[in-house]
Amino acid sequence: MKYAMIATWRMAVEGITSSKQILEKGGTAGDAIENAIKMVEDYPFYKSVGYGGLPNEDCEVELDAAYMDGDTLDIGAVAGIKDYKNPISIARKLSKERFNCFLVGAGAEAYAHKEGFERVNMLTDRAKMHYQKRRKETIEKGLSPYDGHDTVGMIALDSEKKMVAGTSTSGLFMKKRGRVGDSPLSGSGFYVDSEVGGASATGLGEDLMKGCISYEIVRLMKEGYHPQEAADKAVEDLNAELKKRRGKAGDLSVVCLNNKGEFGVATNIDGFSFSVMTDDMEPTVYVCKNVNGKTTYEVASEEWLDAYLKRIKSPITFD
Repeated sequence: MKYAMIATWRMAVEGITSSKQILEKGGTAGDAIENAIKMVEDYPFYKSVGYGGLPNEDCEVELDAAYMDGDTLDIGAVAGIKDYKNPISIARKLSKERFNCFLVGAGAEAYAHKEGFERVNMLTDRAKMHYQKRRKETIEKGLSPYDGHDTVGMIALDSEKKMVAGTSTSGLFMKKRGRVGDSPLSGSGFYVDSEVGGASATGLGEDLMKGCISYEIVRLMKEGYHPQEAADKAVEDLNAELKKRRGKAGDLSVVCLNNKGEFGVATNIDGFSFSVMTDDMEPTVYVCKNVNGKTTYEVASEEWLDAYLKRIKSPITFD
């Protein structure tokens, strides 16, 4: 296998399609990851990441992102950053820092300003409407405000056998100001080691953090598990442990890739989607099901893909 990429959710497929051109020309896994995630961050209809991301309870968009180099184990991350475009790029820049590589809130914003990153109001009119609708439903219908936590997480392998992981998210919809989930936390939202492989998670961060699930998957792969076996075991074990100790488990979904280009995916929900490509496989979207603790998946149908685009672009209406 010369190169490969895997990512959470359908929203990543345009990004990894673009990054396939980088990798097939001998480009680096880091450039591929940054390019692909920036495309997700910049698209306003992907409402859980970047520009147009879902706001917190005060109707502010606070963004989290992380970048990890699998060769050096360097990590850069930001959390709760506001009004700066492409937090993945800020996280990548921070990964070059020996100290102070994970910055939050005002400190992250000061760093971004100093380094010349573009300042942009990330709250769109559409995101405001999502907020207003959910607030109305929460007050009038008693619905939970915490709906929408779809992190984009990616792992890339390039032709030089270097691996990189990246994540980006606006976090839990209507979260408390300052809340941070698993996405920018090493070992929980992501982990990668070029000598083994990498993993990334999406779902309810508060529960994903309880299992350090991305590191656990890489550890299992290092022990000899195939990526699919590692992903299934990690999700099944954490899901069972949370139910035993707490009576319930939130959404847990993961993607992983080893340094041979073999991939795995696992979830405890139906409907999780992921995007994947390799040097001999065109970018493809799959949709998952969980059957008796094991994850199965099939290529997304044209009907499913059309319905997805229609849904994310549909007008926001108030009952």
